[in-house]
Amino acid sequence: MILFWLVLLGLLTYFIVQRSVANVTKTPVWLLWVVMMMPAFVWTAWVIFNQDDQRIPLLLLIVPFMISSVLYLLLVQWGRPAQPSAKPSTPQSDVQPEFQMSPLEKRPTLRPINKEEEAELQNCFPWTVYYLQAIEHKPQALICRGQLRASPDVAYKTVRENVEAYFADRFLVVFQEGLNGKPFFALVPNPQARSAETPTRDTQLTRPGIALGLLLATLLTTTLAGALMANPELTTPPDWTILGSGLPYGLSLMAILGIHELGHYLAARRYRIRATLPYFIPVPPAMIFPFGTFGAFIQLRSHVPNRKALFDVGLAGPLAGFVVTIPILLWGLAHSTPAPLTEESGILNFESFRPSASLLLAVMSKLALGDALTAGSALKLHPVAIAGCLGLVITALNLMPVGQLDGGHIVHAMFGQRRGATIGQIARLLVLGLSFVQREFLLWAILLFFMPVVDEPALNDVSELDNKRDFLGLLALAILVMIILPAPYAVTQILF
Repeated sequence: MILFWLVLLGLLTYFIVQRSVANVTKTPVWLLWVVMMMPAFVWTAWVIFNQDDQRIPLLLLIVPFMISSVLYLLLVQWGRPAQPSAKPSTPQSDVQPEFQMSPLEKRPTLRPINKEEEAELQNCFPWTVYYLQAIEHKPQALICRGQLRASPDVAYKTVRENVEAYFADRFLVVFQEGLNGKPFFALVPNPQARSAETPTRDTQLTRPGIALGLLLATLLTTTLAGALMANPELTTPPDWTILGSGLPYGLSLMAILGIHELGHYLAARRYRIRATLPYFIPVPPAMIFPFGTFGAFIQLRSHVPNRKALFDVGLAGPLAGFVVTIPILLWGLAHSTPAPLTEESGILNFESFRPSASLLLAVMSKLALGDALTAGSALKLHPVAIAGCLGLVITALNLMPVGQLDGGHIVHAMFGQRRGATIGQIARLLVLGLSFVQREFLLWAILLFFMPVVDEPALNDVSELDNKRDFLGLLALAILVMIILPAPYAVTQILF
């Protein structure tokens, strides 16, 4: 089991490094991966060589983690390319741009604008909407600073339409809050500017053939995994007759993953954000990874227009997946078998599952099994219940309010980019503290600490959400808390 989690952590870590910092540093990805994995290697070695007492000392938990974090940051910074200054005489404190480009960009060189174009740009800012005071030429953008004199929605719409009227699609117009709390506009060269030589890429973007092939392959691997779960006595690959017993697990897990990603996809299409179809990741089931898939994902290929769209796209996936997970999990728990509670029982032991490890799972287990489940009972989970539990794990991980996870998008949209980053930092520390109570969260704590905590800005990153979306965001965070927190003693006394 420990080798399974080490392999899973290694794969997820490599994916995170590749997606987050590979495009901003020249340091080799494999080296960053080794540094990130150093604490996991140390802790795994301790557990393997100390079979009698596998409890990791507190000092051994903290020191490798701190050393790894410092080395990681130093290596990332060491490999960063030198950023040229737009004005050599500008003090260093003024050179650092507040605007950060999205990884969607390829960091194009800013096209120079002449004096006539700069005069036209000034005309794009009516003084009754946004009183323009200065235009700063930065290496990656034109920063336009001034005083906001209308609502953010009106200001952004007016300025964007004027810029498009003068410059067509030459620039992306970004509206963002500065470090001083005052909103500013940034004009970024548009890498997706229309060109007569550029053909439409909708077919290349969606690639339905690849998406369908991955879906069928993942259905096969998850069905095979379900057959092995339903027939644990098998020592040879199951034949086609036994393979059918794995369909309940395979279809359940595929439904949860597929509807989660479909929620993201449909929300993105609603706001005309270019997105790929959901891509599933098939994995042949093995002893170290018995689930048959690493999940599914979509990629956004164009910018999010505003915080409202960012919120809706971020929430749609976890909410849709959660709604499907609940009935699947209830059915699976109802067909699970009570078993004696032992020291090996835990939230990751599906042969001796401890429902009180999660408040939501404790409530659902009691609803499904009634008096058959007591305080001293564990559960031998039905394969469909395993799929439901994996669905809750996926929902909780995605709702973590950190960086570019769905929860990170949600808190960014609710509270703004800077406050969202602060919430992400607090969440990472809380999960790290929770890992000292439940060791299963140690993997999450490591992953969250190496994720970028700052989410990408929307084009209009100033306009706030309405009260309905704020309520839905708080409800999503409440669901996260119910999934990851153990059932309090008072609750278990009432339930059992």
